[in-house]
Amino acid sequence: MKRVLILGGTGDGAELGAKAANLSGIEVIVSLAGRTRQPKDVALNTRIGGFGGVAGLSAYLRDEAIDLLIDATHPFAAQISLNAAVSAAEVNIPLLMLVRPMWEPVIGDNWIEVKNIEAAAQKLGDRSKRVFLTIGRQELAAFAHIENIWFLMRMIDPPQPNTLVPKGLLLYDRGPFTLADERQLLIQHAIDTVVSKNSGGDATYAKIIAARELNIPVVMVQRPAIPEGDRVANVEAALDWLIDHLK
Repeated sequence: MKRVLILGGTGDGAELGAKAANLSGIEVIVSLAGRTRQPKDVALNTRIGGFGGVAGLSAYLRDEAIDLLIDATHPFAAQISLNAAVSAAEVNIPLLMLVRPMWEPVIGDNWIEVKNIEAAAQKLGDRSKRVFLTIGRQELAAFAHIENIWFLMRMIDPPQPNTLVPKGLLLYDRGPFTLADERQLLIQHAIDTVVSKNSGGDATYAKIIAARELNIPVVMVQRPAIPEGDRVANVEAALDWLIDHLK
């Protein structure tokens, strides 16, 4: 029996965990960071909370006799991906990164691509008056100093107490979102700019289509760099990797 730790927190991670649990000769543990108060149900052996950096993760891998490690975290969870790469090397176990493909601009898109959240805030400038901010709750403070813009801010959970929050409306919701609903949201709030991370996947892509249809520019934050190593783009390929390592 091989023990597999999946660093989850994404829909892909949950799907992979559920499908991997059906394989013979494997025990699956899914780890969630615990950043959302009500994470999606994962009917598996689940661990909630951080590890305490590289040292903590390495100790966990050793103590729990983990044989295989899969990083299926969010594309913007750069620190845990780096920690996973270092810890897997320290403990000398195979590591796979499940990295969903990035969104790519198509005809009709008006993207303003920036390297990070701070650059996104700087890009808004005088061009925007009503902004749909879809970056989660962790980095709202980067926009809090902007006085001349009203923000519609969508996230799963409320911001932490004492977080600096831009002026506007907080909207609590979890994807997937339909195109009709996203289109109506942009029209209802007279949005003239969308700010989004390039998360990839289908769950939140409808807002990009809606912005395209309504000719609304999108300030698109590019992904941080991730470590080199084995990586796949979908759950089925990750399952194939697992099966190969069970032989």
